Amino acid sequence: MVALALFIIGTIDPLEGSVLIIAGSILLTALGFIDKKPTWKIYLIASILIAIGVVFIFYISSIGGFGGSSTLSLWYGLLILPYPIGWLTIVVLLILKLFKKRSQKL
Repeated sequence: MVALALFIIGTIDPLEGSVLIIAGSILLTALGFIDKKPTWKIYLIASILIAIGVVFIFYISSIGGFGGSSTLSLWYGLLILPYPIGWLTIVVLLILKLFKKRSQKL
């Protein structure tokens, strides 16, 4: 529940909440590993993608961003792409897990 709460609260503000999203995704990975769930490796890959994307977000922000009046081209935005890919992967896994639990209850 804590991992899910961190993940959801971090989603409210993707830049400042990115640290919470990383913490939640790592916690989900650790819990999956401890419970020996087959999806823990996917959570791990998604967590790594999120971490890589967040590092680039903070780096690009620290040098003034990209596009607009910045000297960096919009192509630097591709470096941020692992963050939403990892985030979306975890969201899809959580939704699939929810539907799987519901179908087992019926």
